[in-house]
Order: sequence, then C-alpha cells, then structure tokens
Amino acid sequence: MTNAPRPYESYVYAYPHKTAYRPLADRPALRELWADERKDALSLYLHIPFCEVRCGFCNLFTRIGAPDELTTRYLDALDRQATAVADALHARAATGVRFAAAAFGGGTPTFLDAGELERLCDIAEKRMGADLRAVPLSVETSPSTATADRLSVLAERGATRVSIGVQSFVEEEAKAAVRPQRRSDVEAALGRIRDARIPVLNIDLIYGIDGQTPESWRLSLDAALAWRPEELYLYPLYARPLTPLGRRAHPSEAGWDAQRLDLYRRGRDHLLAQGYEQVSMRMFRRSGAPREGADDYACQTDGMIGLGCGARSYTSDLHYSFDYAVGMREIRSIIDAYTTTEDFSRAEVGRAVDADEARRRHLLQSLLQAEGMAVEGYRERFGSRPADDFPAELDRFADLGWLDTDTGPGLLRLSPTGLAYSDALGPALFSPAVRAAMASYEAK
Repeated sequence: MTNAPRPYESYVYAYPHKTAYRPLADRPALRELWADERKDALSLYLHIPFCEVRCGFCNLFTRIGAPDELTTRYLDALDRQATAVADALHARAATGVRFAAAAFGGGTPTFLDAGELERLCDIAEKRMGADLRAVPLSVETSPSTATADRLSVLAERGATRVSIGVQSFVEEEAKAAVRPQRRSDVEAALGRIRDARIPVLNIDLIYGIDGQTPESWRLSLDAALAWRPEELYLYPLYARPLTPLGRRAHPSEAGWDAQRLDLYRRGRDHLLAQGYEQVSMRMFRRSGAPREGADDYACQTDGMIGLGCGARSYTSDLHYSFDYAVGMREIRSIIDAYTTTEDFSRAEVGRAVDADEARRRHLLQSLLQAEGMAVEGYRERFGSRPADDFPAELDRFADLGWLDTDTGPGLLRLSPTGLAYSDALGPALFSPAVRAAMASYEAK
C-alpha cells in the first residue's frame, strides 16, 4: 500500500475555502447573480461575529466583545443587507422564494442578549421571509451565553437544534486550549438547554489537547454522554496561523498526529458502542434521534444565502462573501466597515465555480459523508462518472485503502481508514487553481 499522508492537513468545511476568494472586479449585482437560480429550497445563514473569549484554536471570523453598542450597529447593517438581498431574490423570481433550512452561527450568536436575538429572528422572518417555526433552525452557543432567557427566545422562535462548544470537561485541558471554563458552569448550561426542550442538542469535543490522555478523553466523552445528546462532534485540535495556539510550540508533528489519530479511534469506537451512528469523520448521531439540520458536508447543491460580514453565499457558479481575516485588528476593521455599509446590492469578494470545480465540490462533500455517494446521482447532475473525471485521485484513494471495497459499483464510500483520513482526503481533491490561490493568500 502507498505510504499514507499525514491525517490532519486541513478541515474542509467548504470548498473552495475563503482564502481562495478574491475581490470581484466587476462587483456583480445580486439580482443578476440570482436571476436564473432555483430559489424554492434555499438555506439561510446569519453570522454573528462576536464572542466573550477567543479560544486558542479558533480561526473563525469573530472578535472579543462588542463595545459602544456595536451589536446594535451590526444588527442595523444586517437588516439593511437582508432588505437588499430579499429585493434581489424577488426581483426576477420565476418561482416563489422559499427557505428550507436556517442557521445562526458565528462567533457566538447567543452573545446577543434575548432582545437582540428576537431582532435577529425578525430579520430572518420579516425581511427574508424564512418561516423559522416550519424549517430546521440550528443555533450555536457557549456555556457562558446559554442563559435561560436567550434559550427561551430560541425555543419559542422555532430553534430545533442547539450546538454548544464544550471542547473538554476537564478544566486543565480547557485551560490548555485557551478556553478557561469551570465544569460546573458547563453542566449548568447543558441543564438549561435540556430545560428549554429544544429537540436536538449537539456537544462539540476536541481531541489532541496538550496533556490530554486516553483516560481524560474518555472522561469527557462519558460526561457528554451523560446528557444523551442527539449529536456529538469530535474535532481534532489544529494550531492554525494567527491563533493563540498557532503561536505556541507543539510536540513533533508525527507524534501529535499519532496521538490525535489514536484518540479519534477511541472516541469513535466508544460512541459506536454507546448506540451512536457515524455520519462523518466528525459527526455522530444517536440512533433514532431526529434529524433537525443538514448533515456534515451535506451542501453539494447550491442555494445558500449568507447574511453578515463572515457569511458565505452560494449560487451555482459563484461563491461570494466579504473580506476574510483571522487577526483581531483586521477582523475589527472589517466589522466596522460592514456596520457603515449602506449599499449591499453587489457581491464584493468571491470565487467563480466552473464545471470542474462543481464536480470536485460535489465529490468532496459527498464522499466525506459516511454513507458515501451514489454514482448515479453524480452522473445525473454532471453527465459523467466520478471515475472518468477523477481517475488518478480515486485510484490513489483505493491504493491507500481509503475506499470501501465491499460496496457495489453504484456507490463510492470511504472505509473506516478513509473516514479517519478525511482531513487528508479532502485537500487531495482541491484543484490546482484553488491550491495556488490559497497558497498565495496573505494571512491577516
């Protein structure tokens, strides 16, 4: 078998990544971008770029705190953007505009207080026309912001899923990940979420933290399982550039890779034994639990409306957003510029998605799901077969033992080893052009 690459190259949660986006010289009008798109089953994402602390591993587009009524000014801008986007969607709509799913992410959406969350829901419903009580609505939260009044608003407005970033129930590990928190506060937050009776609770945990052992990892897993969460996400720790952990020294890469891979397998096997099914490398769902949101990597088709300065929007041939940064100074500057923007009628930053990139995106995001990808569905969409479009890549995956050899020719599915190496497999499907754009991106 070919020597396996490193298992932890990059977490592929969207393709192409925003580091491949560039300013759009023609600044296309949104009404033209969306004129010929299907708009009967759109996804809506509202981005809140505020957190109470900056975790050591976090490279999300978020800032600490919101001084001088910044949340109010941000929601004002979000309202203006929603109005412009809704006008563009309806301008030349041959069919009705309908949203099939919604999510509030960040940052930490529950950084907003209860009244501000009400306003956020109003923007989604009254400006965009999303019926939040009729579609899956997922909201991210944190232990310190999952307060009873905020959760009550979310439950009443239709939230079907709450995802809480715990990362570790071991206080020393949380501190090592630059996420200081007391376990008692985490447990209290989980109790409040359960009291709110939101159908799906997801708990995020991280493995590979400095000082973490198989025993302490098992402790966190069991502490999470005590709440019988409908979903669990197990994330490998990454030390990314411009993050607090990215500036620290780490064990040898080979040793750290081996530790993370071992902890991943232990976590996977423990959850499977406890009645959970594996949906992707990261996502596990309790057997019989309701499906109240999109599965991990389930965005093969287009039709995403993102509102907020860190959100992406997807049409069939263009992905677009605003400028991207990780460093605090740059993030603050981008947020400030967003709050003073009056005209949201054009796309500013993005990347075109041609036929080859669309094929790569579909294959990548489908194959990274544990259930695999139906070859016929790919053929119906693109008029070709994945083996014809990506023979070298698929042959390499087979040589590495990443493909399940027990499936028939109609299904492409990863083996357990392939799922474990998802963060190597995903980047292997990036196009040369996207790789070059990402490599030339200057981190800021």
